[in-house]
Amino acid sequence: MTGGPLAGIRVLDAATLAAGPLIATWLGEFGAEVIKVEQPDGGDPLRQWGAQRDGIGLMWKSLGRNKKSVTLNLREPAGRDLLRELVNQCDVLVMNLRPSTLARWGLAYEQLKGDNPGLVMVHVTGFGAGGPKSDRPGFGTLGEAMSGFAHLTGHPDGPPTLPSFMLADGVAALTASYAALMALYHRDVHGAPGQLIDINLIEPLARLIEQPVLTYDQLGTVPGRTGNRWDISAPRNTYRTKDEKWLAMSGSAPTIAMRALRAVGRADLTTDPRFAEAQQRLRHAAEVDQIMADWIGARTLDDAMAVFEEAEVAAAPVYDAAQLLADPQLQAREVYPAYPDPDFGQMRVQAPVPRFSDTPGVVHHLGPALGEHTEEVYRRLLGLDDERLAELRAAGVI
Repeated sequence: MTGGPLAGIRVLDAATLAAGPLIATWLGEFGAEVIKVEQPDGGDPLRQWGAQRDGIGLMWKSLGRNKKSVTLNLREPAGRDLLRELVNQCDVLVMNLRPSTLARWGLAYEQLKGDNPGLVMVHVTGFGAGGPKSDRPGFGTLGEAMSGFAHLTGHPDGPPTLPSFMLADGVAALTASYAALMALYHRDVHGAPGQLIDINLIEPLARLIEQPVLTYDQLGTVPGRTGNRWDISAPRNTYRTKDEKWLAMSGSAPTIAMRALRAVGRADLTTDPRFAEAQQRLRHAAEVDQIMADWIGARTLDDAMAVFEEAEVAAAPVYDAAQLLADPQLQAREVYPAYPDPDFGQMRVQAPVPRFSDTPGVVHHLGPALGEHTEEVYRRLLGLDDERLAELRAAGVI
């Protein structure tokens, strides 16, 4: 793994499931060497997560990209000793064990930084350090509930709605990734030591949903669910077309909202204060919404999109996976290239994001087999020989 803006940085991914491993995945796409530590008996549960082909998890293939898999039983004292040796060879450590477990196993940041003062440790938990819930187990679902996301998502007369993808984990991982880069910059540019990054599954997502808190704090009202509408934009919804497809539209900018009204033959409303002025338009959002729904419902998706594209209205088809892969814009940008894989022959996964002009992200390989790099890593970084490796295997440590 050479080249890339993070070349020379070594990351130890000792986390499981989504948020922690995602951090390491993104760092690995841009040049960091990522060593994935997994329990010998099954590895990261991500390997069994979601859809499978021939018993191999599809999500693991993407999330495990560019990583070197080594096995290490952290339940054994000798395994924890080996982990500490690996930590001393790394710049970044990603973990998601409970705080009490880290302390009991001698793996808390305060216990590790003595031998590696430059260590940047990212600790992902459900609720964050400190507070009455700090040691409770937590998954993304809890973050999506407690961040306020589920309360706002869904129709007014329906239940709170959870996403069918790893939203809280993904937002936490993105936040932690840029935090790790800031800590490395602080260390390497300003000559500072490493530091601990405390990240949880609630606060990063809550930051994106801050408006209801601001509204309650200042106005004393609690915003509720509005379906696909939003009380800061009109028109804004998903609309069913004549051919039973769906189209999404946003009129967040006043100029775009006026274009949308003109595009559907209601130029007269662009001079009506009820619709031309932003706050008034929000008060009449239901009327705007019905105008759009009626016009779009009388046309096919292609016909409606042709009109909106000509008028430069912010509208887009609602894609499923097949449509994503077939879209000419995404094809032109090679968003889903096919990569070779020893298990599947080849597999399409999303290319690295964002795009760099000089040091682009690279997928060197998809998720490796469990323990595929155990000997290579332990020999190269820790100097273990055949005899010691055999002892560790016999003891169930690797």
